[in-house]
Amino acid sequence: MVKIMWKQWNQQFINFFKKNRKTHKVVQRLHKIVADINALEPYMKALSQEDLQHKTQEFKARLLNGDSLDSLLCEAFAVIREASVRTLGMRHFDVQLLGGIALHKGMIAEMKTGEGKTLASTAPVYLNALVGEGVHVVTVNDYLANRDAEALRPLYSFLGMSVGCVTSDMPFYEKPQAYHCDITYGTNNEFGFDFLRDNMKTRLEDQVQRGHYFAIVDEVDSILIDEARTPLIISGPSDDSSQLYQISDQVVTRLLPEHYEKDEKQKNISFTEQGWEKVEQLMSELDVLKGAPLFDAQNTMLVHHLNQALKARIMFERDIDYIVHNGEVIIIDEFTGRMKKGSRYSDGLHQALEAKEGVEVEPENQTLASITFQNYFLMYTKLAGMTGTAMTEASEFQDTYSLPVVCVPTHRPICRKDLDDEIFATFQGKVKAVVRLVQECRERQQPVLVGTSSIEKSEVFSNAFQNAGIPHHVLNARHHEQEAAIIERAGLPGAVTIATNMAGRGTDIQLGGAVGSELSLLLKDVEDPEMRKNIEQEVVSRVQERKNTALQAGGLYIVGTERHESRRIDNQLRGRSGRQGDPGISKFFISLEDDLMRVFGSNIEFVKRSFLKENQDDSVPVTHPWLTRNIEKAQARVEAQHFERRKQLLKYAQVLNEHRKVVYKTRNDLLRGKAFEVFQDMQEALVHNLVSYHTDPKKLPDFWELKFLQNDIKRIFQIDVNIEEWIEKEVLSPEILEERIVICITQAYQEQVETLNEELTQYTIQNILLQTLDQEWTKHLNVMSHLREGIHLRSYGQKDPLNEYKKESFVLFKCLIAEWQEQSLTQFYNIDPSKLLERWSTLQDKDEDKSIKQLKAMLEGLENGDVGQLKALLENFEDGNDDSELLETHEETEKPGALNTTYESVSRNGPCPCQSGKRYKHCHGSIS
Repeated sequence: MVKIMWKQWNQQFINFFKKNRKTHKVVQRLHKIVADINALEPYMKALSQEDLQHKTQEFKARLLNGDSLDSLLCEAFAVIREASVRTLGMRHFDVQLLGGIALHKGMIAEMKTGEGKTLASTAPVYLNALVGEGVHVVTVNDYLANRDAEALRPLYSFLGMSVGCVTSDMPFYEKPQAYHCDITYGTNNEFGFDFLRDNMKTRLEDQVQRGHYFAIVDEVDSILIDEARTPLIISGPSDDSSQLYQISDQVVTRLLPEHYEKDEKQKNISFTEQGWEKVEQLMSELDVLKGAPLFDAQNTMLVHHLNQALKARIMFERDIDYIVHNGEVIIIDEFTGRMKKGSRYSDGLHQALEAKEGVEVEPENQTLASITFQNYFLMYTKLAGMTGTAMTEASEFQDTYSLPVVCVPTHRPICRKDLDDEIFATFQGKVKAVVRLVQECRERQQPVLVGTSSIEKSEVFSNAFQNAGIPHHVLNARHHEQEAAIIERAGLPGAVTIATNMAGRGTDIQLGGAVGSELSLLLKDVEDPEMRKNIEQEVVSRVQERKNTALQAGGLYIVGTERHESRRIDNQLRGRSGRQGDPGISKFFISLEDDLMRVFGSNIEFVKRSFLKENQDDSVPVTHPWLTRNIEKAQARVEAQHFERRKQLLKYAQVLNEHRKVVYKTRNDLLRGKAFEVFQDMQEALVHNLVSYHTDPKKLPDFWELKFLQNDIKRIFQIDVNIEEWIEKEVLSPEILEERIVICITQAYQEQVETLNEELTQYTIQNILLQTLDQEWTKHLNVMSHLREGIHLRSYGQKDPLNEYKKESFVLFKCLIAEWQEQSLTQFYNIDPSKLLERWSTLQDKDEDKSIKQLKAMLEGLENGDVGQLKALLENFEDGNDDSELLETHEETEKPGALNTTYESVSRNGPCPCQSGKRYKHCHGSIS
């Protein structure tokens, strides 16, 4: 046994050595490039402002002449460093250049907190923006996206680069301009949602994104690892079943622990056999089942509601998984502690939580579009990332995204002391010890950051500090708006800050406080240069004095109140101390009652018997190497489980992603004017399928299903074909029969074109194809979701669920295509546009441009192939009613928000940007 354990340990050591040796070699190669950049610094310093700015045009010209980006790397990095000195007053450290080179090479740069990742990213962003295809810088929230874009705009503008920022509250019509900038900042959610929204547009000019060339992902571990478990979903309204959720919740509240089984590791719960019997009894008492058994086919949705109600009631806790804010259930991001406004749990779970909390139950939604972060970011031609903690997930980054991780050395040696964990028997004992330590820190004027795992725990420690008379600030989802201010004050001498999670906060804790924020407040209304200078000197002096006090006290003290499921999150908390060579201390306080120890730890009872004495003070810590190893093993097990879950999610998501690629490519082909080609191919494919289905080349024509074939042709194409008469005249094979039918359909199509005109026919075809494709895609997404839920049951039949999922999904996708073809052709050949043409010819004499736009709007409004809606519009025309209000409403839906300041892309029926109160077509649009 000992020999086996020694072999395992030896292999782990060898793997660790190989990995770090490889990283060391990469860093050595990058250092050589940094030396070449440094050699260019005197030359760049000697350049005038105009010559330095002209370098951008020179680089672009060289790229056009065949030079590669790598050949420009040293010069471009030297230019951005010098431009940064002249515009921002900041010079890139060598390690920041090293991190920038790693980003340009398509790697993940692990740079410790406070090392200046934001400035390090400017060099690769500038270099890759020279290509002209757009660079996306992805952050975790709107605040950071805005902050970085505004802070770095002077640098990029100096070098002739445009900078845009995409946020969740930005009006639709401003987004194209932001995306067409050389550099675009935004959040991972907004980039992903804009991609989905673009592929729901019915006009090419309404799409905002222009491609996916190069992206740098800030806090890459948070975005590509933590948030990758939850796909992005755009939903639409579905049937209202709020009453069923309320009834289900009432039933679940009357259950006892023996009525269900829960698995806290997987966060799953299910009814026991006794539980189902109890539920059926309670449902019968409420007269919900209407005399039918609970598991009758008509009660399928009811069973689903009960399962979700049980999960919401037992497995989800208020102030840990979600909060109730202004009568709304809002999800709490477990990794950042922020509220995820606008996000909702899918599959009815959010409605179950609303029923549990007694707030208004919103109608359940159906999925209109979805994509995982893995699938979205893998669309980029080139991808890179930066974070303070990535090495623990290096294998996953390599396997999933083909992104190697390089650990960038710090500018100054880390002076932080990471103390051993202290382990307590009870949670209350841990709280007492934390309060005692914080009091000691305050006495010596040492700032303290207390990290907690949830709002509930942060409030427990807040109450304990309050009872002990310790002034403090709390940073959690309830105080999200004060985030930046709270973090800036966390470095003041004697300051005590409680934070739910420090991952992706984006703001450094600076000892003594932040000079910039204090100056911005004091200089806000001061214009006198002399007075401004005096204030600056006073603030700098005051901040330096406070910093010296904090340094003498030992720097920032990090107190972790429990271990997270991932070591990476613990490292992010630790990394807040020891910034830029500052001293600091970190220590974790753990109790045997913590969730990690209770759920994932092993031999807890053995620990209590072996290490705890009877009547021992619960605030006295227990320390032992075996206990520390046990905690690390527990974290490793959880990380392994999450990794496997994400791998499985990606495998299943990849199947749907192949379908998505086909559908979205087809949509874009339709929007780019290829509707006619698609329509012709569709006709031939459908005829081939119909003939193949109703005929058999191995049988005589007497045994073919000719009547059914004729009926299908009549129903879809509105033409009568007498196949029996053809067969009487000559012997036909299925191939010849297919050709004959295609000729008849082509004639029918030509008649439609002659009745209409070419332009109107094209618009009709394009809109019908788009609308029916969107409808079938929405159905397909929901069917695939249901298939995914139950496919694991195939494992009981000794079948691989993933292979079964692939087989079933392929059949479903073929059905999608077939249904789309049939629905589209049926709608086109069943439209009678004679009245429409009559009215159009009348309007053409008055305003040709207006009539065409009205016809376009009618066709775009023809949803679900609703011929009745088209007739209603025609009747409205015949009555002499003006449909301009309809057009205006449609366009305002596409372009909501404030008035545009330019006249580009302004709707003719929209308000004029000059704010005259008139419509654009009656104001500036009449003379443009």
